Amino acid sequence: MADLTTQPSKRKRELDAEEAEAASTEAKDAGVENGTSAPVRLPFSGFRVKKVLRESARDKIIFLHGKVNEASGDGDGEDAIVILEKTPFQVEQVAQLLMGSPELQLQFSNDIYSTYHLFPPRQLSDVKTTVVYPATEKHLEKYLRQDLHLVRETGADYKNITLPHLESQSLSIQLDDLYLIAICHRRGIRSLRDLTPEHLPLLRNILREGQEAILQRYGVKGDRLRVYLHYLPSYYHLHVHFTALGFEAPGSAVERAHLLAEVIENLECDPEHYQRRTLTFALRADDPLLQLLQEAQRS
Repeated sequence: MADLTTQPSKRKRELDAEEAEAASTEAKDAGVENGTSAPVRLPFSGFRVKKVLRESARDKIIFLHGKVNEASGDGDGEDAIVILEKTPFQVEQVAQLLMGSPELQLQFSNDIYSTYHLFPPRQLSDVKTTVVYPATEKHLEKYLRQDLHLVRETGADYKNITLPHLESQSLSIQLDDLYLIAICHRRGIRSLRDLTPEHLPLLRNILREGQEAILQRYGVKGDRLRVYLHYLPSYYHLHVHFTALGFEAPGSAVERAHLLAEVIENLECDPEHYQRRTLTFALRADDPLLQLLQEAQRS
């Protein structure tokens, strides 16, 4: 069986357990519980930008590394990461943007077409702000933009290189960076590579029950959903992603996403499909696993 953790389709953010715990602790120390509308202050004073770690014009998001709590501005403060993301439009509020006399600035006009900068009222112009403080070197490396490399991992590569590497690390089984997901109760199924025909009833149940739960709660039918597993996954406990077809979710690209319906069919046709098949995925340039796999393939 699996739990379906359902949230509105929001862009997934990579927040690990330390970040979630830090945010929760700061809120409690300030006497503010999660979800309150009461005004609060950031958990530090000042923010001097040191570096833009990553930014995306398409996703309207920027990751900033800065120094905070500086006594004299000479760099003796603490490290913090602030993630700024423009929030999506709320359908029930969007009409308010054009009511009355909105503040506009003309950018371009040609025949019947014109483009403006619109400056919304304060209540409609919020920016989602995620704070990682105090930030460690591990956090800075995590959010820093890195080149990606495609690797092809054979079944033997998984057994001899990837699995020993994963077991030598502290594998994350935290669930705080999920958006719309089914989480398996059963432990010990780390990823796609562990799946066998023994797991077919579980996988069919996740697909069926997940689609039914989404239909009941959001009114979205199964043929309008993308249901898939990641390989490599972001954490090593079996989970299945459910996203609307029109939502360009991170990690839904062909080199990482494996449709659950096809996973089921592959296991029905070949019991050892995911133990023997060569799988392709992308790794960051600084990922130790990339070097291990590249060295093995050169030898």
